[in-house]
Amino acid sequence: MAQVKEITDFQASELDVYARLTEAQLLNRAQPQNAMFIAESPKVIERALDAGCVPVSMLLERKHIEGQARHVIARCGDIPVYTSTPEVLTQLTGFKLTRGVLCAMYRPRQPAVEEICQRARRIAVLENIMNPTNLGAVFRSAAALGIDGVLLTPACTDPLYRRSVRVSMGTVFQIPWAYIGEELAQWPHPGMERLQALGFRTAAMALRDDSVSIDDPRLMAEEKLAIVLGTEGDGLAADTIANCDYTVRIPMSHGVDSLNVAAASAVAFWQLGLR
Repeated sequence: MAQVKEITDFQASELDVYARLTEAQLLNRAQPQNAMFIAESPKVIERALDAGCVPVSMLLERKHIEGQARHVIARCGDIPVYTSTPEVLTQLTGFKLTRGVLCAMYRPRQPAVEEICQRARRIAVLENIMNPTNLGAVFRSAAALGIDGVLLTPACTDPLYRRSVRVSMGTVFQIPWAYIGEELAQWPHPGMERLQALGFRTAAMALRDDSVSIDDPRLMAEEKLAIVLGTEGDGLAADTIANCDYTVRIPMSHGVDSLNVAAASAVAFWQLGLR
């Protein structure tokens, strides 16, 4: 049974995870076994629990103990549940808790690239996407639109950053993901060759004169296809495009020449995913 604790000391070390530790400190590369993340809202916490994530503590408005958080509190077992009024929680964390419930959890084990690709037919490869909001939105589209896994290049933001998790609505726990290489120099080579060895043909989403339309029947005919999406500002690197099997364009009108990467991913996954 949870241990409900009223917040009386803002400086209590148990509250550091919510109030004072940065995302990088939560990641804790020096001690990965102790690395944590923050899940926000009962729905997101539920999906994290379903994926096997282990809760450490919770922070929530008092009214949610017997309200919208009741079920997840029951699932979290004997952990501390810190509580107070919205005003006190805002003062502690520095921002208003939009859904009133936070949960600190240990980071789950991440599968290997080969493990994700073994049975996958459609994967997304994200190159240098650094905005947590965009990343979370891409994961949500991937979960909804038939993508089996997500691979990230080393410069991408962390899918378990609080904002990424929140925007994804917890789908970062439903879609398997991994970094394809640990160093910047490992993409696009040998990362691209690694995908090819796993049986994937690659489709670069890019604005090029030699691109094929996203509804080209050859794309849907591919048994295993990796949809490669680039960073928010510059798109995919020229070397990445040159080494992909296809360069793919989304047809547009009214003089619009590009979409935000989150919007482009939804269109690409709808057309090319296997729902």
